[in-house]
This record gives sequence, C-alpha cells and structure tokens, in this order.
Amino acid sequence: MGIFRKRPIRYPLFILSIFGIMTFIILCTWSIGLGIGYGIGFALLMLYAWKVEQTTFKETEKHIESLSFRMKKVGEEALLEMPIGILLVNEHYEIEWSNPYMTSVLKMDNLIGESIMNVSDDIYVLMKTEEAHEATVTLRERKYRVYYKKEEHLLYFFDITEQIAIEKQYFADQTVIAILFIDNYDEITQAMDDQSRSLTNSLVTSIVNEWSAEHGIFAKRISSDRFLAVLNESILIELEKKKFAILDTLREKTAHKNLSLTFSIGVGAGSSSLVELGELAQSSLDLVLGRGGDQVAIKQPTGKLKFYGGKTNPVEKRTRVRARVISHALRDLIQDSDKVFVMGHRNPDMDSIGAAIGVRKMAQMNDISGYIIVNFNELNGSVTRLMNEIESKSDFYEYFLTPEEATAKMTEKSLLVIVDTHKPDLVIDIDLLNKADKVVVIDHHRRSEDFITNPTLVYMEPYASSTAELITELLDYQPKKVKINTLEATALLAGIVVDTKSFTLRTGARTFEAASYLRTNGADTVLVQRLLKEDVDTYIQRSKIVQTVQFLQPGIAVAVGEESIVYDSVLIAQTADILLTMKDVSASFVIARRADGKIGISARSLGEVNVQLIMEKLGGGGHLTNAACQVDEHSIEQVKKQLKEAIDKVLEGSSE
Repeated sequence: MGIFRKRPIRYPLFILSIFGIMTFIILCTWSIGLGIGYGIGFALLMLYAWKVEQTTFKETEKHIESLSFRMKKVGEEALLEMPIGILLVNEHYEIEWSNPYMTSVLKMDNLIGESIMNVSDDIYVLMKTEEAHEATVTLRERKYRVYYKKEEHLLYFFDITEQIAIEKQYFADQTVIAILFIDNYDEITQAMDDQSRSLTNSLVTSIVNEWSAEHGIFAKRISSDRFLAVLNESILIELEKKKFAILDTLREKTAHKNLSLTFSIGVGAGSSSLVELGELAQSSLDLVLGRGGDQVAIKQPTGKLKFYGGKTNPVEKRTRVRARVISHALRDLIQDSDKVFVMGHRNPDMDSIGAAIGVRKMAQMNDISGYIIVNFNELNGSVTRLMNEIESKSDFYEYFLTPEEATAKMTEKSLLVIVDTHKPDLVIDIDLLNKADKVVVIDHHRRSEDFITNPTLVYMEPYASSTAELITELLDYQPKKVKINTLEATALLAGIVVDTKSFTLRTGARTFEAASYLRTNGADTVLVQRLLKEDVDTYIQRSKIVQTVQFLQPGIAVAVGEESIVYDSVLIAQTADILLTMKDVSASFVIARRADGKIGISARSLGEVNVQLIMEKLGGGGHLTNAACQVDEHSIEQVKKQLKEAIDKVLEGSSE
C-alpha cells in the first residue's frame, strides 16, 4: 500500500495559491488595506480547502486499504475454499502445489512431488499435446473439465459430473420416430380369404404390441402394411443392443404358418424437429426397401447411417405390376426427350453392357435416338468379344459413344439412363451425369448410402438376378414397332448368365421367364458360351490365386493375389466364384491389386454370411451373396487385416 501513502502534489491548490499571491500583490499596489483584507480572506479559504482535501485523502486511503484487504481475503478464499481444483506442476510433470479442494478430490494426504501420471494419464497427454488446452477426465468416478495454462504449468479442475448427467438425460429423452413396413404384405394376403387375412393381421399386430410393450414404445398401425412407432434415444440404444430382435421374431413366427413376412424399419433420430424426424424415418425406410428389406436403417440429420438385419435374400415379387408401371413411366420420359444416353459402371461387365443395349432398344422402339456410353480403353475379355460381334454383325455399333462424344451431343432435353449401378463415383463419366437434367437409375444391387442425387425415376429391385433381367421385363411393355434382334437378345441373356453363374445363384421364376422371352426373340445360347470363354493364361492366373486360400473362420475362405501383379477385376470376381464352389466354403473373399492402383476385394456367399455388410464396412457394397469394394492401401496384407476385422464385427452381430 506504499503507493497510496505517498502524498501526490496538490496541483489545484498550488495553482490557486500562485493565483492568490499574484492577486494579493496587485491589490497591494493599488491599496494596502484592500490587499491585507484580501490576503486574510484568501488565507482562510486556502486553509479550509487544505483541510477538506486532507480529510478526503485519508478517507480514500482508508477505503482503498479496506478494499484491498477484502480483495486479498476473497482471492485467498477462492484459491483455498471454492470447489475448483488447482494444481501447479513443474517442467518434470511433478506436482508442486495443490489447493485443499484438489487434495480432497484425490483423497491423498500429500500431493507434493507426485507425478501427474499418478493422478491421470489423460492429464499427462493434455500437457504433452501442443494444440490442446482442455480435456474431460474422470477422477474418483466423477467427471472434471480440465483447463491447462501452458506458460504457468497450471491446471484448473471443474466438476461437471451433474452437467454430463443432465446432458445424457436430455439426449436419452430425445424423440425418435420409426416406420415399420411389412414386406410383401399385399402379395401374400391378396389370395387369402377374409378369415386368413384377419388372422395374419392379428398375428403381426400382436408381435408389434408385445415388442412395444416390452420396450415402452408407442406403436400404432396406420395402414394394412405399416406401423408408426414413437420412442426415445435410450429405448433406441436398447433396441440396437438387441440388434432389433423383432426382425427375427416376425420372420420365425410367420414361417411356422408358411408365411414369408418380414419387417423393413426406417428410423429417424438425432433431431428436435418432429417434421425432420418423420422425413428421416421415411428416407431410411426407402433406403431399406432399396436394399431388399428385412432390415433396419437408422438415419441422423448429419447423414450418418446404421444398418441392422439384412440376413435374408430379398423375396422375389411374384407380380409384374411394378415392372409395367415403371416401363410406362420410362416410355413417357423417352418420348419427351430428343435423345437417350445409357451409361453403366466403369470396367463394364456383360450385365452392364447387355442392360445398356436393352435400354437403347427401348429408345428405338419409341422412335428416339439412343446412344450407349463406353470407355473403349476399359473393355476386356467377354465384353471385347461382344463388341467385336456387334461391329461385324449389326448396324448399331455406331451408337456406341465415348464420354466426350456423348457430352457434345447431349442437350437439355436429353435423357440419361444409368444401369447396373447407383453410385455416382462408379459411373463411366461423372461430368456427364452432372450435366444431365433428367436421370433414370435402373439397378439390381442393394441400395447403399451413396446414391445419385435427385433422379427422375428409380427402378431398383434387389431380388432380381441382374439388371439385364429387369431391362428384359421392361422391354415387354414397350411399343412393338421394332423387334428385338438376335444379337441384342443374346447380349441381355449373356448378362443374366454371368450374374447368375449360369442360373445357379440368385435365380427366381422371373429370371427364367426373362430368359425364355429372350430365347423366343432369338437369343443364341451357343454365342453366349463363346462370348464367355476364357484363355489359358487367365485360367492359370486364377489357379495361382486359389492356391493361396486360407480360412479366417470356419467356412470363410480368403485368397490373395501377388503384391507385384495387377489383376483384371473380372478375374478377381471369377476367382471368388470358383472358391465358393469348393467343399466347406460358405463365403469367399479374393484380394488383389487392380489396374487403377487400388486393391480390390470380391466377396461371394451362399447366403449364410452377408458379404454386403462386410464390404460396406470397407467402403463397398453389393448383394447379400455378391459384393465388392476397392481400398486405397499400400499393402495387400493391410487390406487382409482390415477384412478380417470387418468379418469379425459382422459375424459378432454388429452392423454399425
């Protein structure tokens, strides 16, 4: 307080004194009596002013001393008594001082000299990290927010246990909306009499009611094949832990009555807006139906998705009503366009090329010019042989265009049809996709998170063996002005043969109907076999990969290509198919380096293992029995390790 006791110069009194003396001298020169009278009065005034100033100064000094003492006392109490932990640490991460609160928190008699690592490893990491200034740590089963001041080596601890508990309760009570859809309900019940239909409805309703009562969910049947469920986040977490057991319950209980009913469930979560939750739930349901049903999708506003279920193959639809409706809608779109462009995926296979040829034929049937977009540098094997046949024996080879040629021809009225894929990053030319105003997607793969934005029309049927099968059905409802020729029918049939492994996998009654339609229209089965032949070198390469096979788990075979050799993607897929024919193999995976520099994985299954979920964990997708992915890694061994982790997670029942 020394600075407050030092009396400063009284500048106002000093100036006033100078002014008074000068006035006194001037008055004395005029009149001594007047000057003496003024001098006495001025002296009394100055004495009074000095006393007032003296009193004020002492009172101010006393107030400052009192305030300083109180502030010092408050600071000491804040440092020692307030419920805020303080630790002072030296450069060796040893505690030099702590306040009493911190000592009581850690329940240690003496903290001085203790290493900070003995208190918490998380605090040590915080102090070692250059960018971080705060962290949340757990001490004696309570949560603390820790702030670190690097220059002073000072740590502040704030107890946030109650705050975190309130936050958890808030999130646990957030509303979640789910839509439960009964797959194939209309098809299964349309042939039933009223009594059987009523019993089926009662069975499904009782299953939903038992499930909702068990978990505290409000569920209401809103139509013959839909339920609306309202729950909260804490209930959703419990359902996730049980992997949505209602899927298995409905499947098993209806199977006993020779019914194949399953649930598709779309869940909207993570938003405080009921409107947004409803939209998320509907979007999730659309995604589930696009993936074949019998599963659950949980969608957050951020776009994050979780999937559960998907253990069964999609059930083939017995009615062709949807095919007819889609065919008529596509016909209208084609007739409203000046040109039709068809594009499949990169490195096209027979299904992609065959489906594209079929869509071009639809355009021709509607008197509209149709073009197929291909990258001629990516053609190989059977596709190359097909293109040679088309060039030598048909008149539509000129309708195959490069992406550059198609870009030059495309106008605002043009229609772009994407076949055999729905992922924007897999199409032959992404710029062409972005340029098109009208886009149609026709695919037989299970829908993934990555989907073409705002398509005009979508026809996705995961039950179908191939896109060629879907296109063949659509052709049957187009105008019959132009007949499908032998080479076009053969290309479509080749696509079906390749994707079904000669009608052995994913084959339903409608697959044979499509094949029969193509055969009736002149499809050449001998030409199909000739197109699908392979050379000896390919056979030897595939055999060498098969020699590396290992079993990661019972029934799960993995084979790898040589690190230094680049393999054709078709060869990788064929090798996975061959492995699946081996004894005691229920799922096969082949890992090899691709021409684009990535490492590819082809996955096949007989249905017991969902290879789609496994591939999705590595950024790929596909079907329950047929999937693939491409990974940006430097080593095949690294990819093999990632694959093993993904297999373990899926087989343990996690599909997050």
